[in-house]
Amino acid sequence: MSQPWDYIAKIVSLGDSGCGKSSLTVRLCEGRFSPHHDVTIGVEFGSRIVPVGPPSSLSLAINNPSARSLSPPTPSQPSKNHSQQPQEQKHMKLSLWDTAGQETYKSITRSYFRGASGALLVFDITRRNTFLSATSWLHDLRQIAEEGIVVVLVGNKSDLAASSTVSPSSPSTSGSPHDQENKRQVTKEEAEEWCKANGVMQYVETSAKSGEGVERAFLEVAERIYQNIEAGKYDLNDRRSGVKGPGAGGGSAGRVNLNQAARGKKGTAGWSGGCC
Repeated sequence: MSQPWDYIAKIVSLGDSGCGKSSLTVRLCEGRFSPHHDVTIGVEFGSRIVPVGPPSSLSLAINNPSARSLSPPTPSQPSKNHSQQPQEQKHMKLSLWDTAGQETYKSITRSYFRGASGALLVFDITRRNTFLSATSWLHDLRQIAEEGIVVVLVGNKSDLAASSTVSPSSPSTSGSPHDQENKRQVTKEEAEEWCKANGVMQYVETSAKSGEGVERAFLEVAERIYQNIEAGKYDLNDRRSGVKGPGAGGGSAGRVNLNQAARGKKGTAGWSGGCC
């Protein structure tokens, strides 16, 4: 029986404690949310197989290189699509390492960054101090992880931010129902500027509670790793590499289709399969 994945990549989640890193992993792997989660000690693990590259990446509009050729062909230049064979969908097994955010475990946590090819740098958009800590976490990651690691900044708990702007008054003191819902302390524009200043690929806002943006965050990382694979940037046979090809290990995780059609049918919490 052939393996259900073509590549395997080590992905780490990092950031301050209480930002929802574990909840994001559980949401991706099991499609559920628990309001109460024990503090992570050291690291917790999960895995999920996702489609990478076309045709899935084109329907998701992630990492789409074809945007430069959207004009229709002229009569003298017939479309090449009729002569091309359908491209076989590739799949990647994400080996997810959810690391502890507490300062007590930081020395242990850093060791788990070694060999990672991708990372979700998570902060809580309702707690500005967790955003300010992102710079320190990114520095630690780049000191230890593989050179050129793919990093996506994730602003979690978007369900607590009804507005894209920061409320001028504290939700605890304001009597307005709108302000009660909007606990945002970091704007999307500010986070995107931070990404540009620190060489981070992308910013994605998520809600582990509702599932909004969770697929997108992990797929942003997976697609960029796949692009690096296609460019020959990894030695897939190197046992120390954070990305490996077929034959690197078992492939027992259930396959899940994360394209737009599947999301429309299953919503945010009805995925098949489970976390390994």
